[in-house]
Amino acid sequence: MKKPLVGALFAVLLMGAGIAPATAAPTQAPAPAPVRAAVGFAGTVALSNCSGSVVRTPASQPDDPALVLSNGHCLETGFPAPGEVVYNRSSSRSFTLLNASGRGVGTLRASRIAYGTMTDTDISVYRLTSTYAQIKSRYGIDALELSTTHPVQGTAITVVSGYWKRTYSCNVDGFVYRLKEGSWTWKDSVRYTSACQTIGGTSGSPVIDNATGKVVAVNNTGNEDGLRCADNNPCEVDENGQVTVRQGINYAQHTYGIAACVGTGNVFDLNRAGCTLPKP
Repeated sequence: MKKPLVGALFAVLLMGAGIAPATAAPTQAPAPAPVRAAVGFAGTVALSNCSGSVVRTPASQPDDPALVLSNGHCLETGFPAPGEVVYNRSSSRSFTLLNASGRGVGTLRASRIAYGTMTDTDISVYRLTSTYAQIKSRYGIDALELSTTHPVQGTAITVVSGYWKRTYSCNVDGFVYRLKEGSWTWKDSVRYTSACQTIGGTSGSPVIDNATGKVVAVNNTGNEDGLRCADNNPCEVDENGQVTVRQGINYAQHTYGIAACVGTGNVFDLNRAGCTLPKP
């Protein structure tokens, strides 16, 4: 898992063109494809031991309490045990909000851990004392939107670490049926291409689709030493139980299912239609 040692149970885990043949000039130049600005740090946060981001669902309203997304293994209460779900628990954790250039511009504070687990996925979602409108008014920063569709293989992505104020750019290499690390197992994990050499402290970083600017996953781990299914050394397990170890490759957990579990007022409701997150 990609967090520093501070407060952890174990070490950094738990991230030239050729010449084309001459052709007749077209009568009208094609319209240029839209180009998005480079992914920056606006909306990301630094935790005491991890990274995170202020996020919203497509249905979130300006006056809703804002949400912060990170990893389950970044919770201040420690690593949730296999099968454990932390739900609607009081919290006063603080987060440093970053602007586009990565400068800290203010402190946000949680009121609750809305949801957290390391079972099937590795996520934590905090409910803040500030609304989206208040954050926008005070700091001029918008929340990042959670995608509601499954990531696509080959997509260009950027992992944005608020802890290190550093970005990592690569592509979605594929998806892992089961990713096993020590006592924990995660489903349908996102595997990066090798260019994303995430490190300790990048845990909880939003994984952003470069084309849409939406959050499609949350960075969480990587195989550091080539070990098999061990702490800091996850292994891939396919549908037939075949195990593959990819030393130096890093992973994330998709987030498209979160929005279905968030109701009016940004309140988590695990009984909502379409919500498939593990329940307590």
